[in-house]
Amino acid sequence: MIPKVLDLHMHSTVSDGSDSPEELLENVRRSGIELFALTDHDDISGCSVIRSELRDNDPGFISGVEFSCKDDNGKYHILGYGYDPDSDSIKDIVALGHKYRMDKAQARIDHLKNEFGIRLPEEEIKNFLELKNPGKPHLGNLLVKYGYAPDKEQAIRDILDKAHFKKQYIRPEEAIEGIIGASGIPVLAHPIYGSGDQLILADEMDQRLKRLISFGLKGVEVFYSGFTDKMRDQMIGFAEKYELYITAGSDYHGSNKLVVLGDTGISEDTVFPEGLIRFIKDVRR
Repeated sequence: MIPKVLDLHMHSTVSDGSDSPEELLENVRRSGIELFALTDHDDISGCSVIRSELRDNDPGFISGVEFSCKDDNGKYHILGYGYDPDSDSIKDIVALGHKYRMDKAQARIDHLKNEFGIRLPEEEIKNFLELKNPGKPHLGNLLVKYGYAPDKEQAIRDILDKAHFKKQYIRPEEAIEGIIGASGIPVLAHPIYGSGDQLILADEMDQRLKRLISFGLKGVEVFYSGFTDKMRDQMIGFAEKYELYITAGSDYHGSNKLVVLGDTGISEDTVFPEGLIRFIKDVRR
């Protein structure tokens, strides 16, 4: 039986979501979702927590992860599904992503002090750096707490995004290789969205996909909370052209984003494309 209600893209407090893995599981149980995946940024430990909490009658669960990648051609978010969590291949790429994230976290603290004269309390900085995956949303909340910005979004836009320092990123081929090496399926997340307000369409999308497929990309996220019908149709066309898997995800972050759990764009009337059915059948649970 193919599940009709699914959400394969969500985040917990292990990265930048507001729900702990246990709270997320409880919310999934209440939502009516039949199949879900946790895809924290650069970290797979939350998936182990959820697996330890699953009951016999719970929704189906797929281990996931999301890597933030960049190369000379742009930024990409690469999702990994159904990997072997004990594989050194996935552990190594997670460790690399974590190192880069921690380097950026410290650089942002230095940026606040050097460029804006903002000195957050040492205890707050210590707690921030002890997070598994400290990021801009966490710092943004601190800037609001201490009166440097009226809200998190403005703190990020007007202060944190002004930072100029050497940023390190996983390259897309590194993420894809790490996922495949762990017997997982690499998927391009929200593919139409590039950096900032950039939309990647038509020929540009075709070229991007061909490059990523040459690295081993196996799928694209077609059903996504922010996509219009036209966007979904375009990505279904590309998935069919290149025989790619199709996935569906909300990108839920709890209270840290205005995205509802399970909002993937799939409705009761949606006819599942072949690529989505194939993914559900082939992915390792």
